[in-house]
Amino acid sequence: MAVFSRGFGARRRESDERLPPGQYLTEDFPVLSAGPTPRVEPAEWRFTIRNENGDATSWTWDEFMALPIEEITTDIHCVTRWSKLGTHWRGVSIDTLFEGVETDAGYAMAHSYGGYTTNVPMEDLLDGKSWVVFEFEGEPLDPEHGGPARLIVPHLYFWKSAKWVRGLTLMDEDAPGFWEQNGYNMHGDPWTEERYW
Repeated sequence: MAVFSRGFGARRRESDERLPPGQYLTEDFPVLSAGPTPRVEPAEWRFTIRNENGDATSWTWDEFMALPIEEITTDIHCVTRWSKLGTHWRGVSIDTLFEGVETDAGYAMAHSYGGYTTNVPMEDLLDGKSWVVFEFEGEPLDPEHGGPARLIVPHLYFWKSAKWVRGLTLMDEDAPGFWEQNGYNMHGDPWTEERYW
């Protein structure tokens, strides 16, 4: 497995209470990926939620862009110990996407173009906690950062914010995704340093 990274110009700021334990503040936006960067054109992009019964709800890019768009300002924290504070995004709330989706599932598996997966409890996705975003700092999301669209679940370590997201499969029971199968924590709370198994 090839892991690509760049942009690590971090400095320690233990005195900032917005930083979880063990994190460093960075002004950069480091890139960390396993494998090559998928190149997905918006015209080819589709987002699908499949519930635990197999029923699917999907949006094309144009349908997705017609949904209510939110402005999000949030801190993000990577398991590799960098944190970036006050980031600005635009996207659609997961709550909006779940309107009309019938489910009693407790978990979701996020799927990405390129084959990446990560598991997220439903309680960490809903109630204003996550979005599918297409813009970062006023610009379309670069492919290296997950464009054309990525999931952001900013209160968890950033590997849970799946790049190049294409959908969610809802599950009754938790199951590990890509990084979780390779030793990362099943949940990923930065404030309790849930980094690894």
